[in-house]
Amino acid sequence: MEGTGPAHLDAGHDAAREVLRIARTTGWDAIELRRLDFTRAAERGQSAGDVLDLVKRSELPVACVGVEVGWMFADGAERRRLLDAFDESCRWATALGCATVMSPVDRGAGSLERAARSVREVGDIAAQHAVRLALEFNSQAPQFNTLAAVREVLAQAAHPHCGVLLDTYHFGRSGGDPGDLDRLSPDEIVYIQFSDVPRAGLEPGKAVDRLPPGQGSVPFRAIFRRPPVAAYAGYLSYEAPNPAAWDRDPEAAARGALAATGAALTDVQPGR
Repeated sequence: MEGTGPAHLDAGHDAAREVLRIARTTGWDAIELRRLDFTRAAERGQSAGDVLDLVKRSELPVACVGVEVGWMFADGAERRRLLDAFDESCRWATALGCATVMSPVDRGAGSLERAARSVREVGDIAAQHAVRLALEFNSQAPQFNTLAAVREVLAQAAHPHCGVLLDTYHFGRSGGDPGDLDRLSPDEIVYIQFSDVPRAGLEPGKAVDRLPPGQGSVPFRAIFRRPPVAAYAGYLSYEAPNPAAWDRDPEAAARGALAATGAALTDVQPGR
């Protein structure tokens, strides 16, 4: 099992170096970069090249690079901009030796056929850079809010460079049953993110209440023992946005999350 860093590069270079140091010294194997990390760096006068150089110098592998959301149903100039941004994220991933880019589904809704055409279009871009797109369903989205829904659009697109991003938070919150995972073929899973769902107090539309594994309602062992998930050989990325975690000492939060991960997944052996 491998994990990625529990924090992101959302500040200036000094803070970003500290994030990288914490991820490395607390035992995380790699980091995950969001599109927002590059945007915030640009707001501080730092280029994408500056971010790439900083990450390379850290010698931490990059598990996944995020793309900008909204490309599924965008039109006109905005669509062209988002496709250019998608291409840019793929180039960043390649520069970092990373084989995976990720995107949430659109926050709006539209026709399945149009969404599938868009998946094929970005799949072609991903193929040009020899990376795969992990498409994440969102339990709080109006349309692609379940594993079944995102598999439907991916099946219609039928692009070899596109597959499922399985996020345990969204899987649990959407009412997913571990047995549902048996319908997946192992090669459908491109990337896995994990965090836990609170047992009470859930608010519609709110998804920044995520917990370390073992503190909520997600049946981690049952999920990771399903054959298609157990066969997955890539990174497991801890992604748990929560204001309570942000208020903690970051090194303590990183160590605590890794310890919780080990406890929740003991006796579980993913393929890698």
